[in-house]
Amino acid sequence: MSNVRCLASEVEVVGGVPTFGVCATSDPRVDQESRQRCVNIIEMTANVIAEGVHMPDGTPVNVVYSPILIDGEPQADMVARQFKDEGVDAIVCVPDTWAFPQPSLISLIQQFPQDMPINLTCGNSGPKPGVVFVHAASGAISQYGKLIHINVGTWPDTGPSPQMTDSTAEALVDWCYGAMTYASLKGRRVVIFGHDSMGMETALAHVIPTRNILGLEITRLDMKLLADMLNKQAYDPGELDELRGWVDDLVGERVELRNDDDERRFRLSLAMYLIVRDLMADLNAVGGGFMSQLEWGSDPRGIPLPVADGMESLFNSSFDHTGRKQPIPFATEADTQGLLTMLYFTWLSGGNPPLFMDFRKVWEPWEINQLAEKLGLGDAEPDALWRRKGLVDGDNSGSASFDWAAEPGASVEDIMSRVSFPLADEFYFPGGGNSVFFVSPAGLDGIAGRLAYSATQNIFSLIWDEATTVSLPDELTQAVCATSTATWPHTWVVPKYATMGEYKQFAPANHFHMTWDLKVSRLEYWMDLANVLSCTPWQARPEYVEGVDRPTPLLYVINGGETTAKLARAKQ
Repeated sequence: MSNVRCLASEVEVVGGVPTFGVCATSDPRVDQESRQRCVNIIEMTANVIAEGVHMPDGTPVNVVYSPILIDGEPQADMVARQFKDEGVDAIVCVPDTWAFPQPSLISLIQQFPQDMPINLTCGNSGPKPGVVFVHAASGAISQYGKLIHINVGTWPDTGPSPQMTDSTAEALVDWCYGAMTYASLKGRRVVIFGHDSMGMETALAHVIPTRNILGLEITRLDMKLLADMLNKQAYDPGELDELRGWVDDLVGERVELRNDDDERRFRLSLAMYLIVRDLMADLNAVGGGFMSQLEWGSDPRGIPLPVADGMESLFNSSFDHTGRKQPIPFATEADTQGLLTMLYFTWLSGGNPPLFMDFRKVWEPWEINQLAEKLGLGDAEPDALWRRKGLVDGDNSGSASFDWAAEPGASVEDIMSRVSFPLADEFYFPGGGNSVFFVSPAGLDGIAGRLAYSATQNIFSLIWDEATTVSLPDELTQAVCATSTATWPHTWVVPKYATMGEYKQFAPANHFHMTWDLKVSRLEYWMDLANVLSCTPWQARPEYVEGVDRPTPLLYVINGGETTAKLARAKQ
């Protein structure tokens, strides 16, 4: 009989939710009580992952676990079959006894792709030491060139149902976020409207490297399609009225309008959001970008159209007229590398809104203090961080998430009460429309950074630092805004380790990006899995900060360091 089966002619597409497989190795010589303890630890770990890890939209990840203890090759084959049948995307092994690496774990993981994320988490126990196996297996696997992360944590040495400590669980969950982001975004796509980002080589859609290295596809659509759909009014006019009324209710007269033409242009910018939202949904896209300059709204040889600032801000925000939603990273000026940075930051943080900024004016301490003195504010806030470190004026015409106008957890009403829509600068944007304006509050802590691509090494890198935001006295706020573009959003960013001299010399592009509450360890786990160079060229930052950085994988230690190992892996 023929072993041929026809699949369904229609199928619901539910993409991107990864499955974690939890298992454990063991020693067939140990007693039954110890073996049952191993099974209980497997189940306990599966629950930790299920409770601690979710997708950017809040959907929990899938977790499966096998009660089959991997003593040798037959059990490795059985668990591998189970995990393949369940579509497992990442493996967490939680040994509590000694085991033999090659017949057990190695026989399991060699049945999966080379880049399958693998984690070994154990307690630091003595009786039947799983920790000894972890080091043996990590050493063996690293020697043959495969990346593996270990988490030597703590749970009780004795008892049938031990529970891992909070710090052990936190480290595991952080790794899972790195694995979830890496695995879930492979095979997904972003949508870019337009071509090169204003000729910025640092922002080009490196289609083939992005596909080969990150596993992400870039769908490219011409801006003419959007212009045609606007002309055809390819949107629900009733929903456009609803969206316009929502803005009116929350922003009111802070939408600057001089006449009916201004109102028409503003409505067009809102219609763009509805059209692009639907296009992206049709394509199952996880992010997007829009070129705008020059052809869309700035070239007088054509018919300049309104700016897309409002559209871009709506995508990057955690809400719109329909209520709370997942932020969809969206880059102004078709800045694809900026989009990728925001996309990975958002997913690693569990769905926090991204911020797209110009790396605008860098205010070194002497300069911002000099301006304060000139304004008669020489004695104001003498111990403020901005006085000691300076600041970067993060300021761009589009893509600023509305969420960054207030503190995390603020209501939509509170956020939008701080937002206004001034008229766009007609010199740069003769097509008109409205910009977005707000000033971010102080105390937004996270990571600021930027991806870059090297054709020389065929590798992506991320230049990053921990960062926070600061606020300024009112008069100084107005003066700093006026030195760049006063009608655009402003976020004043202070890096933790970089001096302003270092920061302005090592910027990889004219844009940078920040996401709040993004943990360093999660970012580093993802950079390991994606083989992205971690670049922190700040003299003040230690090579390893315990409790902040993830433990350096042994693969890097025995291959000359992280950068050397990653460059070698890029050539494999």
